[in-house]
Amino acid sequence: MMNAARKVMVRKSALGGALVGGAMLMGVAAHVPTVLAAETEPVPQNAADMSVRDIATELFKAKPGEAPDYSNHDLTYLDLSGLNFKGAKLAKSNFYGADFTGANLRGTDMSGTRLDRATLIRADFSGANLSGASILRPTIYSDLSENLADAPRFAGANLSGIRVMANLSGSDFHGADLSDANFTPREVRAGQGTITTLSKNLLKSCDFTKAIIRGGNFEHALMTFSRFNGADLTDANLRNTDLSRADFTGADLTGADLTGADLDGATLLGVKGLDKAKGLSTALNFDKTIR
Repeated sequence: MMNAARKVMVRKSALGGALVGGAMLMGVAAHVPTVLAAETEPVPQNAADMSVRDIATELFKAKPGEAPDYSNHDLTYLDLSGLNFKGAKLAKSNFYGADFTGANLRGTDMSGTRLDRATLIRADFSGANLSGASILRPTIYSDLSENLADAPRFAGANLSGIRVMANLSGSDFHGADLSDANFTPREVRAGQGTITTLSKNLLKSCDFTKAIIRGGNFEHALMTFSRFNGADLTDANLRNTDLSRADFTGADLTGADLTGADLDGATLLGVKGLDKAKGLSTALNFDKTIR
């Protein structure tokens, strides 16, 4: 394949919305109508098989209890900001570069969807099914100040097996299912195979209260000041994770791997399974935890 870089600017649709600026892509464009592209596969413009007007009209006409079905569609780069999806079925659709600013996606089925490079500012995914979805390098904040109020909500959502590479600081994962979720860096060295990648996931000041994180992989993530009160972190991978000032009150850390993790000022009151956690002898600042 050719390795020519091309710059894609996503413009406002006729219904208005936020501008998603200049994503850089590598390779030759290939049309992917109903099957999600691989992480490194390029995405062409103007390939969507539905228009914003079509989607908005159908959502407006949907009666209470009806769930419009947009599964297996190519909906790349569409401006879907502010829309109420009314629990729609969106499984296995491609939303690469789409704009969901302020969208209501509560209770939707987004299992297996591709949300790479999507704009998720203040999007509400509470109770949605995002199992097996992909969220790589999305836009989360409206400006460089990284206002945590812009972060999306995933409270009570099914995020099992999700693949994430993002700055999601301030996001609400309260009661969410993050079993086997993969929040690890895509590459050993940032920018190794793509133009820009993050060296680690940024999950500062997130709310994981009562979340199920069994087998979740958060290696190298920055999770300072996050709350894990009553969360189930059984067998979670927290190797080399920065957990400074994190609150684990009442959490279950049975089998969790804390090798090289920074626990400076972390609260471990009432933690279950701490004696069965792995790597505590190599964890940083364990003597400075609150127990």
